[in-house]
Formats: sequence, structure tokens, C-alpha cells
Amino acid sequence: MTNAQTDTMGTGRHTYRWIDNWAKLPAGKQFGYTHSVAEDAQGHIHIHNTSPDSVAVFDADGKFIRSWGGDLFVDSAHGMQISKENGEEFFYFADPGRRRIIKTTLEGKVLFQLEYPKESGAYSNRDEYKPTNIAIAPNGDFYVADGYGLSYIHQYDKNAHYIRTIGKPGKGPGEFACPHGLTIDSRSGKPLLLVADRANVRLQYFTLDGKHLSIVDHDLLHPCHFDIHGTDLLIPDLYCRLTIFNKDNRLVTHLGENFAVKSAAGWPNVARDLRKPGKFNSPHMAIWDRAGNIFCVEWISDGRVTKLQRIG
Repeated sequence: MTNAQTDTMGTGRHTYRWIDNWAKLPAGKQFGYTHSVAEDAQGHIHIHNTSPDSVAVFDADGKFIRSWGGDLFVDSAHGMQISKENGEEFFYFADPGRRRIIKTTLEGKVLFQLEYPKESGAYSNRDEYKPTNIAIAPNGDFYVADGYGLSYIHQYDKNAHYIRTIGKPGKGPGEFACPHGLTIDSRSGKPLLLVADRANVRLQYFTLDGKHLSIVDHDLLHPCHFDIHGTDLLIPDLYCRLTIFNKDNRLVTHLGENFAVKSAAGWPNVARDLRKPGKFNSPHMAIWDRAGNIFCVEWISDGRVTKLQRIG
């Protein structure tokens, strides 16, 4: 729900004010497709996009701090997650264009690159593998979603050694059609693997050793990824809104719904006059920051970064 007069949206404690064009790039810099967003322990917001400034860092007010990564990701940015390990933070990136997972420091020093999982026996060659996102378990294991490839999930230990492959292509329980995003969901008291099974228009739960548990298939259109804040789940939906579920995965609210834009010529790369404050175009990833504000990045050729300031 959106109030067109004030650009406020949501309900109850999930009421927000839309802040358009939050990220202030210096003159001469321009986002490419904005794919991912993350907040570090200092409260800095990192925007991953397809430009020479592929990882652009901003303070809490949207002021540009620095950028890096153009040599690594300029034409194939996608998934980005921060992991805390022994008091230090690291990035994990899923790079579908170059068929790899990369771990770096927050400043961009590459620690390892992980190629396609030959051990799985699922691929005849590396070109079939196009990873889209990563989730990190409490013990350091990480899970890779091959969302743009053959629709598998691959599990590795903290040292990047292959453990197992989860699921397979299809429409049945435990099968995937573009497992685009994933996270570790501990809201029930036990960590579970949660997958955004995008083309099947549903979410799926698994144990951390890959056993299928359940499906959530209501109030979704094209779910891309997740973030969790307390007992609530945030779902960026490409077609075209943010969705919040409660601890029981029941709908709390939709934010910035904009069904009409999906039919616009050239979507998602629509003309600027169709990018309305208070209305999303193509949400690709969204997070809550430590204060409960939402940052959303959209899949659009020159980028779009929006802050929803929590006022509930």
C-alpha cells in the first residue's frame, strides 16, 4: 500500500518513507545494472553493479566513499553476500558471466575463486554453470545457487571443498526452475536453507544437509532473494514490488507495487519518466539495515537504488 500524497507505504511497524535516488555518485560515474546491496559492520552500504565502479561504497547518508571491482565484475555483477569470520568481514560473489564464485576482503583483495562443480557430475562443461547467489551457514559452509545455469544448489565447506548437490531441475518438491536467491533462515529456532525458486514462483525449505521440507507459494510473483530482520522476511519481487512475510510466512505487506510497468516497452529498461517515486520497476535485491530501513536495488541498465526510511 502506498500513499501517493506523502510517498509513505506499508502498515504498522512496517511503514516507510520512499527516498528516491539515495546513492550520490560523483560526477562522471554511472551505475550499470544494480544487482546486489549489503551493509557492513560500520554501517556502510555496498552496491554491486555492472560498471567500472562495480562495488560502490556509501555512508549512511548516501555519500560516496570509494569503489572497486571494475576489473573483476564490470560486465557480470550479480550476487553478493557478507560473511563474518573470526571478527572479520568478507565478501562472497556469484559471477554468472564468468561462471565462478569469488571470495574477497571488503577492500577487494581476492582470496579464492571457485570454478564450476565438476565433482557434482551435473555438468558436461563449465558453460552450463551460471551461479546467481550465495548463502553462508553458521558453521561456515556456503551454498551456491546455479540460478541461470542448470538449476541446482551446491554446498561447500568453509574451505571451499565440495560437499553435495541439492535438488534438480523441475517443478516438483525439491526441484528448481531458476533458484535465483537463497539464505539461511533461523527464525524457527533452527537454521534452514531457504531458496527463492523464482520461475516456479515459490519458496522452498531444506535442512542444511539438503533434505526437502516444505514449500511457500502464496503472495509471490517472481521472488529474487531475501533478507531477514528479527522475525520478518523481506522478498524483492522482480514483478514489481517488495514483500514482507511474518515469522509464519504470512503476508504483512507489499511495498511499491507497480504491476503496469512490467508491460512497458523495453522493461526493465523503461524510460525515466516511467520510474515513479513510490513505485518499483524491477527489484532484484533488498536488505534491512541495522535501523530497520530498507535498501532496494533494481535490475535496470543505468541502476536504481532506493531507501525506504522506516517510520513505523
